[in-house]
Amino acid sequence: MNQILFTNVNVFDASGEMPYAGEVLVQDNKIARVSKAINGMRNLPSSGQTVIDGAGCFLMPGMVEAHTHFSWNDQPSLDAIQRMPPEEHILWCAQVAKQYLDMGWTSCVGAAAAKPRLDVVIRNAVNDGTIIGPRYTAPSQEITVPGGLGDSTQPHLPQSEFAFGAVVSGSDEMRRCVRMFCKYGVDTLKINLSGESITGMSSEQSQFTEEEITTCVQEAKSWGKWVAAHARSTWSVKQCVKQGINVIYHASFLDNEALDLLDQHRHSHFIAPGLAWLINTCYNAKEFGLTKEVVQKMGYFKELDAAIESMRALHKRGVHIMPGGDYGFAWTPHGTNAKDLEYFVKHVGMSNMEALLSATTWGAPMMRSAEPLGQIREGYLADLLLIDGDPMTDITVLQDKFRILAVMKDGKFHREPPSLTQRGQPGRPSVPTRWAA
Repeated sequence: MNQILFTNVNVFDASGEMPYAGEVLVQDNKIARVSKAINGMRNLPSSGQTVIDGAGCFLMPGMVEAHTHFSWNDQPSLDAIQRMPPEEHILWCAQVAKQYLDMGWTSCVGAAAAKPRLDVVIRNAVNDGTIIGPRYTAPSQEITVPGGLGDSTQPHLPQSEFAFGAVVSGSDEMRRCVRMFCKYGVDTLKINLSGESITGMSSEQSQFTEEEITTCVQEAKSWGKWVAAHARSTWSVKQCVKQGINVIYHASFLDNEALDLLDQHRHSHFIAPGLAWLINTCYNAKEFGLTKEVVQKMGYFKELDAAIESMRALHKRGVHIMPGGDYGFAWTPHGTNAKDLEYFVKHVGMSNMEALLSATTWGAPMMRSAEPLGQIREGYLADLLLIDGDPMTDITVLQDKFRILAVMKDGKFHREPPSLTQRGQPGRPSVPTRWAA
Protein backbone atom coordinates (compact mmCIF):
# COMPACT_ATOMS: atom_id res chain seq x y z
CA MET A 1 0.00 0.00 0.00
CA ASN A 2 1.47 3.32 -1.13
CA GLN A 3 0.65 6.40 0.97
CA ILE A 4 1.59 10.03 0.36
CA LEU A 5 0.59 12.69 2.88
CA PHE A 6 0.48 16.34 1.85
CA THR A 7 0.72 18.42 5.00
CA ASN A 8 0.90 22.16 5.63
CA VAL A 9 -0.89 22.97 2.36
CA ASN A 10 -3.55 25.47 1.36
CA VAL A 11 -6.24 23.14 0.00
CA PHE A 12 -8.49 24.20 -2.89
CA ASP A 13 -10.84 21.24 -3.05
CA ALA A 14 -12.94 22.51 -6.01
CA SER A 15 -16.18 22.12 -4.07
CA GLY A 16 -16.89 25.85 -4.31
CA GLU A 17 -15.66 26.53 -0.76
CA MET A 18 -12.72 28.81 -0.05
CA PRO A 19 -9.28 27.19 0.33
CA TYR A 20 -8.28 26.09 3.81
CA ALA A 21 -5.09 25.06 5.61
CA GLY A 22 -5.10 21.30 5.83
CA GLU A 23 -3.78 17.90 4.86
CA VAL A 24 -4.55 15.38 2.12
CA LEU A 25 -3.72 11.69 2.27
CA VAL A 26 -3.26 9.78 -0.98
CA GLN A 27 -3.42 6.00 -0.85
CA ASP A 28 -2.52 4.16 -4.05
CA ASN A 29 -4.39 6.11 -6.76
CA LYS A 30 -7.17 7.61 -4.61
CA ILE A 31 -7.61 10.43 -2.14
CA ALA A 32 -8.09 8.54 1.11
CA ARG A 33 -8.61 11.34 3.62
CA VAL A 34 -8.88 15.13 3.72
CA SER A 35 -8.35 17.12 6.92
CA LYS A 36 -9.22 20.77 7.45
CA ALA A 37 -6.45 21.10 9.99
CA ILE A 38 -2.67 20.90 10.01
CA ASN A 39 -1.48 17.73 11.78
CA GLY A 40 -5.01 16.39 11.60
CA MET A 41 -3.63 13.00 10.57
CA ARG A 42 -0.71 12.80 12.99
CA ASN A 43 -2.06 9.62 14.56
CA LEU A 44 -2.23 7.66 11.31
CA PRO A 45 0.21 4.76 10.87
CA SER A 46 3.27 6.21 9.13
CA SER A 47 5.01 3.02 8.03
CA GLY A 48 5.82 3.33 4.34
CA GLN A 49 4.26 6.78 4.17
CA THR A 50 5.85 9.63 2.24
CA VAL A 51 5.24 13.04 3.80
CA ILE A 52 5.27 16.17 1.63
CA ASP A 53 5.54 19.41 3.62
CA GLY A 54 3.97 21.94 1.29
CA ALA A 55 5.15 24.97 3.28
CA GLY A 56 1.73 26.57 2.83
CA CYS A 57 1.64 26.17 -0.95
CA PHE A 58 -1.60 25.79 -2.91
CA LEU A 59 -2.86 22.23 -3.45
CA MET A 60 -5.56 21.83 -6.09
CA PRO A 61 -6.99 19.16 -8.38
CA GLY A 62 -5.36 18.52 -11.74
CA MET A 63 -6.93 20.58 -14.50
CA VAL A 64 -9.22 19.47 -17.33
CA GLU A 65 -8.64 20.94 -20.82
CA ALA A 66 -11.89 20.78 -22.80
CA HIS A 67 -10.67 21.51 -26.36
CA THR A 68 -7.41 19.69 -27.03
CA HIS A 69 -5.61 19.16 -30.34
CA PHE A 70 -2.43 17.17 -29.65
CA SER A 71 -1.80 16.86 -33.40
CA TRP A 72 -1.95 20.60 -34.10
CA ASN A 73 1.76 21.31 -34.57
CA ASP A 74 2.05 25.03 -33.75
CA GLN A 75 1.85 25.96 -37.45
CA PRO A 76 -0.10 28.82 -39.09
CA SER A 77 -2.34 26.77 -41.42
CA LEU A 78 -4.45 23.62 -41.57
CA ASP A 79 -2.38 22.34 -44.50
CA ALA A 80 0.85 22.69 -42.52
CA ILE A 81 -0.72 20.68 -39.70
CA GLN A 82 -2.18 17.89 -41.82
CA ARG A 83 0.79 17.40 -44.16
CA MET A 84 3.27 16.61 -41.42
CA PRO A 85 4.39 13.04 -42.25
CA PRO A 86 2.69 10.44 -40.03
CA GLU A 87 5.92 9.16 -38.49
CA GLU A 88 6.92 12.63 -37.28
CA HIS A 89 3.33 13.43 -36.41
CA ILE A 90 2.89 10.64 -33.89
CA LEU A 91 6.16 11.64 -32.21
CA TRP A 92 4.94 15.23 -32.08
CA CYS A 93 1.69 14.15 -30.43
CA ALA A 94 3.59 12.14 -27.80
CA GLN A 95 5.79 15.15 -27.01
CA VAL A 96 2.79 17.47 -26.72
CA ALA A 97 0.90 15.03 -24.47
CA LYS A 98 3.78 15.14 -22.00
CA GLN A 99 3.86 18.95 -22.23
CA TYR A 100 0.21 19.16 -21.17
CA LEU A 101 0.89 17.02 -18.11
CA ASP A 102 3.93 19.16 -17.31
CA MET A 103 1.65 22.21 -17.24
CA GLY A 104 -0.87 20.65 -14.87
CA TRP A 105 -3.48 19.40 -17.34
CA THR A 106 -4.03 15.89 -16.00
CA SER A 107 -7.12 15.33 -18.18
CA CYS A 108 -7.75 16.45 -21.75
CA VAL A 109 -10.76 16.21 -24.04
CA GLY A 110 -9.69 15.60 -27.63
CA ALA A 111 -11.39 18.02 -30.04
CA ALA A 112 -10.16 16.64 -33.39
CA ALA A 113 -7.22 14.75 -34.85
CA ALA A 114 -5.28 15.76 -37.97
CA LYS A 115 -5.17 12.14 -39.17
CA PRO A 116 -7.79 9.42 -38.61
CA ARG A 117 -6.09 7.34 -35.88
CA LEU A 118 -3.51 9.70 -34.36
CA ASP A 119 -5.40 10.46 -31.18
CA VAL A 120 -6.66 6.90 -30.71
CA VAL A 121 -3.06 5.67 -30.79
CA ILE A 122 -1.94 8.40 -28.36
CA ARG A 123 -4.79 7.65 -25.93
CA ASN A 124 -3.97 3.94 -25.98
CA ALA A 125 -0.25 4.58 -25.55
CA VAL A 126 -0.91 6.80 -22.51
CA ASN A 127 -3.25 4.21 -21.01
CA ASP A 128 -0.79 1.34 -21.38
CA GLY A 129 2.19 3.38 -20.17
CA THR A 130 4.06 3.47 -23.48
CA ILE A 131 4.16 7.29 -23.37
CA ILE A 132 3.57 9.93 -20.70
CA GLY A 133 0.48 12.07 -20.89
CA PRO A 134 -2.82 13.10 -19.34
CA ARG A 135 -6.04 11.14 -19.30
CA TYR A 136 -7.42 11.57 -22.80
CA THR A 137 -10.61 11.10 -24.78
CA ALA A 138 -9.76 10.43 -28.42
CA PRO A 139 -11.66 12.28 -31.18
CA SER A 140 -12.15 11.67 -34.87
CA GLN A 141 -10.95 13.96 -37.58
CA GLU A 142 -13.23 16.89 -38.23
CA ILE A 143 -16.18 15.75 -40.34
CA THR A 144 -17.06 18.25 -43.05
CA VAL A 145 -18.74 18.61 -46.45
CA PRO A 146 -17.18 19.38 -49.86
CA GLY A 147 -16.05 22.99 -49.72
CA GLY A 148 -16.64 23.24 -45.97
CA LEU A 149 -14.28 23.90 -43.07
CA GLY A 150 -11.70 21.10 -43.10
CA ASP A 151 -11.98 20.24 -46.81
CA SER A 152 -8.43 21.01 -47.89
CA THR A 153 -8.43 18.73 -50.95
CA GLN A 154 -7.18 20.05 -54.28
CA PRO A 155 -9.14 19.69 -57.54
CA HIS A 156 -6.29 17.79 -59.25
CA LEU A 157 -5.89 15.19 -56.47
CA PRO A 158 -8.15 12.32 -55.34
CA GLN A 159 -10.54 13.56 -52.69
CA SER A 160 -9.29 11.06 -50.11
CA GLU A 161 -5.72 12.33 -50.34
CA PHE A 162 -4.32 15.19 -48.28
CA ALA A 163 -7.62 16.01 -46.61
CA PHE A 164 -7.50 17.79 -43.27
CA GLY A 165 -11.02 16.64 -42.46
CA ALA A 166 -13.20 13.68 -43.37
CA VAL A 167 -15.32 14.93 -46.29
CA VAL A 168 -18.86 13.57 -46.64
CA SER A 169 -21.91 14.45 -48.69
CA GLY A 170 -25.31 13.10 -47.78
CA SER A 171 -26.56 10.79 -45.04
CA ASP A 172 -25.15 7.56 -46.47
CA GLU A 173 -21.61 8.95 -46.61
CA MET A 174 -22.05 10.39 -43.12
CA ARG A 175 -23.13 7.02 -41.76
CA ARG A 176 -20.18 5.27 -43.37
CA CYS A 177 -17.77 7.92 -42.01
CA VAL A 178 -19.06 7.65 -38.44
CA ARG A 179 -18.89 3.87 -38.55
CA MET A 180 -15.31 4.04 -39.84
CA PHE A 181 -14.19 6.23 -36.95
CA CYS A 182 -16.04 4.05 -34.45
CA LYS A 183 -14.19 1.05 -35.88
CA TYR A 184 -10.92 2.90 -35.25
CA GLY A 185 -11.91 3.31 -31.61
CA VAL A 186 -12.61 7.02 -31.15
CA ASP A 187 -14.45 8.30 -28.08
CA THR A 188 -15.96 11.32 -29.82
CA LEU A 189 -17.11 12.27 -33.32
CA LYS A 190 -16.28 15.86 -34.28
CA ILE A 191 -18.51 17.62 -36.82
CA ASN A 192 -17.94 21.09 -38.28
CA LEU A 193 -21.40 22.63 -38.22
CA SER A 194 -20.23 26.14 -39.07
CA GLY A 195 -17.52 27.87 -41.03
CA GLU A 196 -14.26 29.47 -39.94
CA SER A 197 -13.47 32.84 -41.47
CA ILE A 198 -9.74 32.22 -41.94
CA THR A 199 -10.54 29.37 -44.34
CA GLY A 200 -12.79 31.49 -46.54
CA MET A 201 -16.14 30.32 -45.13
CA SER A 202 -17.66 32.82 -42.71
CA SER A 203 -18.05 31.75 -39.11
CA GLU A 204 -21.68 32.79 -39.36
CA GLN A 205 -22.34 30.30 -42.15
CA SER A 206 -23.43 26.71 -41.59
CA GLN A 207 -22.71 23.88 -43.97
CA PHE A 208 -24.63 20.70 -43.11
CA THR A 209 -28.25 19.72 -43.66
CA GLU A 210 -30.32 18.71 -40.66
CA GLU A 211 -30.60 15.22 -42.15
CA GLU A 212 -26.81 14.82 -42.24
CA ILE A 213 -26.47 16.06 -38.65
CA THR A 214 -29.23 13.71 -37.45
CA THR A 215 -27.49 10.76 -39.11
CA CYS A 216 -24.18 11.66 -37.43
CA VAL A 217 -25.69 11.94 -33.97
CA GLN A 218 -27.91 8.87 -34.21
CA GLU A 219 -25.15 6.69 -35.60
CA ALA A 220 -22.62 7.91 -33.01
CA LYS A 221 -24.99 7.30 -30.14
CA SER A 222 -25.80 3.81 -31.41
CA TRP A 223 -22.09 3.07 -30.94
CA GLY A 224 -22.06 4.69 -27.49
CA LYS A 225 -19.99 7.67 -28.66
CA TRP A 226 -20.30 11.39 -27.96
CA VAL A 227 -20.55 14.08 -30.61
CA ALA A 228 -18.74 17.43 -30.45
CA ALA A 229 -19.39 20.31 -32.83
CA HIS A 230 -17.46 23.25 -34.18
CA ALA A 231 -20.43 25.60 -33.90
CA ARG A 232 -19.81 29.33 -34.21
CA SER A 233 -23.04 30.34 -35.96
CA THR A 234 -26.37 30.86 -34.26
CA TRP A 235 -28.10 28.16 -36.34
CA SER A 236 -25.38 25.61 -35.60
CA VAL A 237 -25.63 26.15 -31.84
CA LYS A 238 -29.40 25.66 -31.97
CA GLN A 239 -28.82 22.46 -33.93
CA CYS A 240 -26.50 21.23 -31.17
CA VAL A 241 -29.33 21.58 -28.65
CA LYS A 242 -31.98 20.18 -30.99
CA GLN A 243 -29.86 17.15 -31.95
CA GLY A 244 -28.45 16.48 -28.48
CA ILE A 245 -24.79 17.12 -29.36
CA ASN A 246 -22.75 16.75 -26.17
CA VAL A 247 -19.94 19.28 -26.64
CA ILE A 248 -20.35 22.72 -28.20
CA TYR A 249 -17.18 24.48 -29.28
CA HIS A 250 -17.15 28.26 -29.75
CA ALA A 251 -20.86 29.31 -29.66
CA SER A 252 -19.85 32.82 -30.68
CA PHE A 253 -23.08 34.14 -32.15
CA LEU A 254 -25.96 33.62 -29.72
CA ASP A 255 -29.33 35.31 -30.05
CA ASN A 256 -31.85 35.31 -27.20
CA GLU A 257 -33.40 32.06 -28.37
CA ALA A 258 -30.02 30.33 -28.38
CA LEU A 259 -29.23 31.70 -24.92
CA ASP A 260 -32.56 30.44 -23.62
CA LEU A 261 -31.98 26.98 -25.14
CA LEU A 262 -28.51 26.65 -23.63
CA ASP A 263 -29.85 27.83 -20.29
CA GLN A 264 -32.74 25.35 -20.36
CA HIS A 265 -30.46 22.46 -21.36
CA ARG A 266 -27.44 23.46 -19.30
CA HIS A 267 -26.94 19.95 -17.92
CA SER A 268 -26.95 18.34 -21.36
CA HIS A 269 -24.08 20.22 -23.01
CA PHE A 270 -20.52 21.30 -22.34
CA ILE A 271 -19.52 24.67 -23.81
CA ALA A 272 -15.91 25.65 -24.55
CA PRO A 273 -15.72 28.99 -26.38
CA GLY A 274 -12.08 28.95 -27.48
CA LEU A 275 -11.50 32.62 -26.74
CA ALA A 276 -7.72 32.23 -27.08
CA TRP A 277 -8.06 31.63 -30.81
CA LEU A 278 -10.14 34.76 -31.34
CA ILE A 279 -8.09 37.02 -29.07
CA ASN A 280 -4.73 35.96 -30.46
CA THR A 281 -5.91 35.94 -34.08
CA CYS A 282 -7.03 39.53 -33.61
CA TYR A 283 -4.02 40.82 -31.72
CA ASN A 284 -1.02 38.47 -31.89
CA ALA A 285 -0.81 37.00 -35.39
CA LYS A 286 0.61 39.92 -37.37
CA GLU A 287 3.89 38.13 -38.14
CA PHE A 288 1.89 35.41 -39.89
CA GLY A 289 0.20 37.87 -42.24
CA LEU A 290 -2.87 38.42 -40.08
CA THR A 291 -2.63 42.17 -39.77
CA LYS A 292 -5.36 44.21 -38.15
CA GLU A 293 -6.73 45.09 -41.57
CA VAL A 294 -6.79 41.47 -42.74
CA VAL A 295 -8.39 40.21 -39.54
CA GLN A 296 -10.94 43.03 -39.62
CA LYS A 297 -11.91 42.07 -43.16
CA MET A 298 -12.29 38.43 -42.15
CA GLY A 299 -14.72 39.45 -39.44
CA TYR A 300 -12.75 38.25 -36.42
CA PHE A 301 -13.03 41.49 -34.43
CA LYS A 302 -16.79 41.29 -34.89
CA GLU A 303 -16.79 37.66 -33.77
CA LEU A 304 -14.58 38.35 -30.76
CA ASP A 305 -16.99 41.04 -29.56
CA ALA A 306 -19.94 38.70 -30.15
CA ALA A 307 -18.26 35.77 -28.39
CA ILE A 308 -17.39 37.82 -25.31
CA GLU A 309 -20.94 39.16 -25.17
CA SER A 310 -22.36 35.64 -25.57
CA MET A 311 -20.12 34.14 -22.88
CA ARG A 312 -20.84 36.98 -20.46
CA ALA A 313 -24.56 36.39 -21.01
CA LEU A 314 -24.22 32.65 -20.39
CA HIS A 315 -22.10 33.26 -17.30
CA LYS A 316 -24.69 35.67 -15.87
CA ARG A 317 -27.29 32.93 -16.29
CA GLY A 318 -25.06 30.50 -14.40
CA VAL A 319 -24.28 28.31 -17.44
CA HIS A 320 -20.87 26.65 -17.06
CA ILE A 321 -18.12 27.45 -19.57
CA MET A 322 -14.99 25.31 -19.99
CA PRO A 323 -11.38 26.23 -20.85
CA GLY A 324 -9.82 25.12 -24.14
CA GLY A 325 -8.81 27.72 -26.70
CA ASP A 326 -7.83 25.86 -29.88
CA TYR A 327 -4.19 25.73 -28.82
CA GLY A 328 -1.67 24.33 -31.27
CA PHE A 329 -1.61 27.07 -33.91
CA ALA A 330 1.44 29.31 -34.36
CA TRP A 331 -0.15 32.15 -32.38
CA THR A 332 -1.79 29.87 -29.77
CA PRO A 333 1.10 27.48 -29.01
CA HIS A 334 0.73 24.43 -26.85
CA GLY A 335 1.69 24.99 -23.21
CA THR A 336 -0.02 28.37 -22.95
CA ASN A 337 -3.45 26.85 -22.27
CA ALA A 338 -3.88 28.39 -18.82
CA LYS A 339 -4.29 31.76 -20.57
CA ASP A 340 -7.92 30.66 -20.95
CA LEU A 341 -8.45 31.09 -17.21
CA GLU A 342 -7.04 34.61 -17.38
CA TYR A 343 -9.34 35.38 -20.31
CA PHE A 344 -12.34 34.06 -18.38
CA VAL A 345 -11.60 36.44 -15.53
CA LYS A 346 -10.69 39.41 -17.73
CA HIS A 347 -13.35 39.14 -20.44
CA VAL A 348 -16.18 36.88 -19.24
CA GLY A 349 -16.47 38.27 -15.71
CA MET A 350 -15.64 35.10 -13.82
CA SER A 351 -14.12 35.28 -10.38
CA ASN A 352 -10.81 33.48 -9.87
CA MET A 353 -12.77 30.83 -7.98
CA GLU A 354 -15.09 30.26 -10.95
CA ALA A 355 -12.16 30.09 -13.37
CA LEU A 356 -10.55 27.39 -11.22
CA LEU A 357 -13.84 25.49 -11.01
CA SER A 358 -14.16 25.65 -14.81
CA ALA A 359 -10.82 23.85 -15.09
CA THR A 360 -11.60 21.25 -12.43
CA THR A 361 -15.00 20.14 -11.18
CA TRP A 362 -17.07 21.62 -14.04
CA GLY A 363 -15.08 19.90 -16.76
CA ALA A 364 -14.46 16.60 -14.98
CA PRO A 365 -17.64 14.87 -16.28
CA MET A 366 -16.36 15.39 -19.83
CA MET A 367 -13.77 12.68 -19.17
CA ARG A 368 -16.51 10.04 -18.71
CA SER A 369 -14.30 8.36 -16.12
CA ALA A 370 -15.49 5.31 -14.21
CA GLU A 371 -13.88 6.87 -11.12
CA PRO A 372 -14.69 10.43 -9.94
CA LEU A 373 -12.10 13.15 -10.52
CA GLY A 374 -11.80 16.93 -10.51
CA GLN A 375 -12.05 17.55 -6.75
CA ILE A 376 -9.96 16.94 -3.64
CA ARG A 377 -12.43 14.66 -1.97
CA GLU A 378 -12.28 11.26 -0.34
CA GLY A 379 -12.65 8.50 -2.92
CA TYR A 380 -11.69 10.69 -5.87
CA LEU A 381 -8.77 9.94 -8.16
CA ALA A 382 -5.55 11.49 -6.92
CA ASP A 383 -4.82 14.02 -9.67
CA LEU A 384 -3.17 16.90 -7.81
CA LEU A 385 -1.11 20.04 -8.39
CA LEU A 386 1.11 21.80 -5.86
CA ILE A 387 1.37 25.49 -6.79
CA ASP A 388 3.89 28.06 -5.57
CA GLY A 389 1.48 30.97 -5.56
CA ASP A 390 -2.19 31.68 -5.00
CA PRO A 391 -4.43 31.36 -8.09
CA MET A 392 -7.28 32.75 -6.00
CA THR A 393 -5.56 36.13 -6.07
CA ASP A 394 -3.46 35.77 -9.24
CA ILE A 395 -4.86 33.33 -11.80
CA THR A 396 -1.80 33.81 -14.04
CA VAL A 397 0.51 31.76 -11.78
CA LEU A 398 -0.84 28.65 -13.51
CA GLN A 399 0.82 29.82 -16.74
CA ASP A 400 4.31 29.47 -15.21
CA LYS A 401 5.74 25.95 -15.28
CA PHE A 402 8.16 26.81 -12.49
CA ARG A 403 5.26 27.77 -10.22
CA ILE A 404 3.71 24.32 -10.73
CA LEU A 405 5.95 22.62 -8.20
CA ALA A 406 4.46 19.13 -8.49
CA VAL A 407 2.09 17.23 -10.74
CA MET A 408 0.43 14.02 -9.59
CA LYS A 409 -1.71 11.85 -11.84
CA ASP A 410 -3.46 8.72 -10.61
CA GLY A 411 -1.60 8.81 -7.29
CA LYS A 412 1.87 8.93 -8.88
CA PHE A 413 4.11 11.93 -9.30
CA HIS A 414 4.74 12.97 -12.88
CA ARG A 415 6.82 15.78 -11.42
CA GLU A 416 7.92 15.40 -7.82
CA PRO A 417 7.98 18.49 -5.59
CA PRO A 418 11.41 20.01 -4.98
CA SER A 419 12.74 20.11 -1.47
CA LEU A 420 12.22 23.41 0.31
CA THR A 421 15.96 24.15 0.05
CA GLN A 422 15.72 24.02 -3.75
CA ARG A 423 12.97 26.59 -4.09
CA GLY A 424 15.27 29.55 -3.79
CA GLN A 425 17.70 28.28 -6.43
CA PRO A 426 18.00 30.01 -9.83
CA GLY A 427 15.06 29.19 -12.05
CA ARG A 428 12.78 28.45 -9.10
CA PRO A 429 10.68 31.03 -7.31
CA SER A 430 10.90 31.32 -3.56
CA VAL A 431 7.94 30.41 -1.40
CA PRO A 432 6.01 33.65 -0.71
CA THR A 433 6.89 35.07 2.70
CA ARG A 434 3.33 34.95 3.96
CA TRP A 435 3.28 31.20 3.27
CA ALA A 436 6.69 30.40 4.68
CA ALA A 437 6.84 27.34 6.92
